[in-house]
Amino acid sequence: MTAAPSPAPAPRRPASARSYRQLIAASTERTLKRRRVVSYVMVAMTFAAALIATLPLLFILWRLAKEGASSVNWAFFTRMPAPAGEKGGGMANAIAGTGILVLVASIIGLPVGIGAGLYLAEQRGAKLASAVRFLSDVLNGLPSIVMGIFAWELFVRPFGHFSALAGGVSLGAMMIPLVTRTTEEMIRLVPVSMREAALALGFTKWRTSLTVVLRTALPGIVTGALVAVARIAGETAPLLFTAFGNQFWSVSPTQPIAALPMQIYNYAISPYDDWHAQAWAGALVLIGLVLVISIVARFVTRAKFGVGGD
Repeated sequence: MTAAPSPAPAPRRPASARSYRQLIAASTERTLKRRRVVSYVMVAMTFAAALIATLPLLFILWRLAKEGASSVNWAFFTRMPAPAGEKGGGMANAIAGTGILVLVASIIGLPVGIGAGLYLAEQRGAKLASAVRFLSDVLNGLPSIVMGIFAWELFVRPFGHFSALAGGVSLGAMMIPLVTRTTEEMIRLVPVSMREAALALGFTKWRTSLTVVLRTALPGIVTGALVAVARIAGETAPLLFTAFGNQFWSVSPTQPIAALPMQIYNYAISPYDDWHAQAWAGALVLIGLVLVISIVARFVTRAKFGVGGD
């Protein structure tokens, strides 16, 4: 017969309540130290990740400022491009053309994108909403050159000539899916209680969506719209099939028009050093325009809808 197992030794207890409290305090202190170390490590890692994410932009800005700042002067904004091989000149026509193209694209893309995003957020379970959401995700990943070919087929080939309107349509089509998905996500963040309160006060559903929900989500929607503007402002491939470019001053929406991205590309591949400097300056101005638009829009949005606003 096997011997019965000996009973486990009873756990040792502290000799007194004071020693027990000291044991608990020591254990707590060790736990707090470990948590502080983990907290410091995680904060350091997140700070390093944020710094690494910012470094590419800082390097780009530094290189653009180093190479192009010397060519940014009053003539750059007011004069036309100089003939090939000659020094001087500017990109006045390209700056104006970029503004026109972005304006046309915003007129087309922002209302459609915001309206589609509002529909997706309010009709989440509808079959049409699911189809629109899926197609928006597909369009978001569509190469920009494909959008340019689409606009060329619809707005250039039938009319027999390139135009600023065709370029604006291609850029506006690129804005729609991005604005749509951003608007939907921002509206979903609005508390349901705000909708219920508006409906309880007698607001109709469409009025609640436009005057309460959309107004509350407006800062996030503006941010998404700015991201879309920043994306299309630097696009070149769609414009090669639609706006085509123009070495002369032209602001007509039915004629080919110059744009900063195309002008930068043409100057960058040229064999002239002065044009290379102009290309760096154009890239610096393009980033500066996007930065100014972002700062002004954020300031206006916070002033009207931020803390203390009406």
